[in-house]
Amino acid sequence: MRLVFAGTPSFALPCLQACHDSAAQLLGVYTQPDRVAGRGRRLQLGPVKQLAQTLDVPVEQPTSLRDTAVQQRLREFAPDLLVVVAYGLILPPEVLAIPQFGCWNVHASLLPRWRGAAPIQRALLAGDQQTGVCLMQMETGLDTGPVLLRHSTAIEAE
Repeated sequence: MRLVFAGTPSFALPCLQACHDSAAQLLGVYTQPDRVAGRGRRLQLGPVKQLAQTLDVPVEQPTSLRDTAVQQRLREFAPDLLVVVAYGLILPPEVLAIPQFGCWNVHASLLPRWRGAAPIQRALLAGDQQTGVCLMQMETGLDTGPVLLRHSTAIEAE
């Protein structure tokens, strides 16, 4: 199985590591561009980029996935599957159609509740007693594809 991974924050690191450690071939990693941060206003590498570099996996950092050159680069990887975890960019239909088996998204809520960004924070602010993680097949809508796997967990008071 030929994989490409897309993610940005530390939440995505366990999935990136699992993709790397699996029997699949991890061809490349897509992540958000480096950003200026901190008091010194220095360029900061994102957690996914740092791990990908440690694992010696090629890194792509496009500002948009709508650019045809960016889409062509993804086609050149010829992925069977694109695994997405908190990437931060919406995948246009042209990108969703590239991998042979489509795109799978790991989402930090029990879909359909808390579609979109910041699902963990939204569950906490709403006082939810339970949350979880879903693996879903991506479609053109925001977190609207079929759920393939689901794991729930209680939200503790502490």
